[in-house]
Amino acid sequence: MFSETIELRGHIIDSLILPKVLVQILTHGANFKIGEIKIGKKRADQSFARIEVSAETTEALDELVLRLRQHGAEVAKRADAQLAQAPADGVFPREFYVTTNQQTFVRCDGKEIEVQPAMMDSAIAVDRKKHSARAVKFFDVSKGDEVVVGHQGIRVVPVQRSTSRTDLFQFINTTIDADEPKSAIIRELARELQRARRAKGKVAIVAGPAIVRTGAGEHLVRLIELRYVDRLFAGNSFAVYDVERALFGTSLGMNLDLAFARGGHENHMRAINAIREAGGISAAVQKKILTGGIMHACVRRHVDIVLTGSIRDEGPIPGVTIDVVEAQKVMREKLADVTHVLLLATIQHSLAVASMLAPTVKTVCVDIDPSAVERAVEHQPLQSIGLVTDVEPFLQELADCIADSGPVAAGDRKRQ
Repeated sequence: MFSETIELRGHIIDSLILPKVLVQILTHGANFKIGEIKIGKKRADQSFARIEVSAETTEALDELVLRLRQHGAEVAKRADAQLAQAPADGVFPREFYVTTNQQTFVRCDGKEIEVQPAMMDSAIAVDRKKHSARAVKFFDVSKGDEVVVGHQGIRVVPVQRSTSRTDLFQFINTTIDADEPKSAIIRELARELQRARRAKGKVAIVAGPAIVRTGAGEHLVRLIELRYVDRLFAGNSFAVYDVERALFGTSLGMNLDLAFARGGHENHMRAINAIREAGGISAAVQKKILTGGIMHACVRRHVDIVLTGSIRDEGPIPGVTIDVVEAQKVMREKLADVTHVLLLATIQHSLAVASMLAPTVKTVCVDIDPSAVERAVEHQPLQSIGLVTDVEPFLQELADCIADSGPVAAGDRKRQ
């Protein structure tokens, strides 16, 4: 048997870090022996555990220790990270370390450097002269860059439960199923967004076409008018459906009575043409071509609109980023200062955004598909809530709760 000693520090009991580590050890067919454990006596006290982990082979032990590091485990024996040069532009060296979205430090020359930004599914490039480390994607690495390989010298700091107050995002089940009550959670979510607004946090909406097609757009407009949306992330199709609804009362040629309206699918194409002719969404609002809908409200209330394209798009309309790599860069930049994200009825866009979020961003995913919700919230275990429900009643109740709670914060009233 081959063994390694690991250490855990922090709120490892109430944040479930210790149980997760032990489960990982057992599910990988390894053994453990707890050599020392100190449990905090008060709510704010931190705990400590030293555990000897053993496995049949060195390869199995290395793989297990890598998994445990992602839960915040530190190897008792400190060592510098191993580095290797990228063999070509856009290519990482073999055995490169794959990051999570948790806060990460890399040890070089006996000193720890925080990896910036915290970004999952990336590699870590180290600049020894500048004493800096950054998470890099394939398109961002150049031949000769020094990249971390293996897991030695890596320290991950997972998000832990708050000890200051009960937090909606940390003290309920991650996913609320379709047959469970949701009103109490939506009311608390409204209060959470109000706290975020008072603290000058940034709220982002990731919106799917179902919002328009189900008639939920009017409730999203209310949130925008109340100034509870700072950024809107969506695809070209969402914007086009919304414009079509505003201009012709349909989406993909169908109205809210589920009947095909006059003009049918042609309305979809005519909506695209109207925006292209105007020169974009903002121009269409300024020229009073577009006088209602979600896009109109975003322009009026200065919401940052981030639109990306897909291979299925007709058009696309001006302002849509159609280059995939460029779209990733734009989205990461626009998400950098976001504190709260609502992922609404759009699984692919939600998964893309969720993979780019810092571990401290509080996330709510709403979708009628349970598997979609589970996938979207799994990366933020202590910062996410998933609601399995239709998006229309969710947005209506959320907008009602915020509107009924009184006027917006004083700082927002001045901007109106």
